[in-house]
Amino acid sequence: MRTPQATVVLARWDEASVEHLVLSDSALLLESPDGTVRAVLDDRLDRVPAEVLRSLEATDRLRNREGGFFTAAADPEVAARAVTGTTPRAEVRALAALSDGASRWVELFGEGDWTDCFGVLRKEGPVGLLRRVRALEAADARAGGARRWKLHDDATAAYAELPGR
Repeated sequence: MRTPQATVVLARWDEASVEHLVLSDSALLLESPDGTVRAVLDDRLDRVPAEVLRSLEATDRLRNREGGFFTAAADPEVAARAVTGTTPRAEVRALAALSDGASRWVELFGEGDWTDCFGVLRKEGPVGLLRRVRALEAADARAGGARRWKLHDDATAAYAELPGR
């Protein structure tokens, strides 16, 4: 029996630090004061061969197992398997959290790198990035959908500029 599951990306900050947690195929982007963007990713799902992911049974055998990948589901113990870390607050000017549907702009469609993606978020906000992703998905569907196995994926983005010190 399958259970509901989710990808997770979280960040919290105070005057001293920015803490993060990434589980499954979400992305956290951290922008430094000099404009450098660092992506925090949980790449375990990317290491699973694409042909395995086409089978629900095979995917289920790898979910929340060593050698596979982890998602938030009925087992609270998977939180301990997340990619976590802390960055000094002085090294983070802004951050963005992206679901895998939003990160398609970089990871699937190759419209730019993480720094370019952050620039779109800064200029157009999350709605602008999501509009771009949906337009790319529609164009891909018209071309036969060679780049993805489903038309849309969940697409959520959050962007935050941290207050100055």
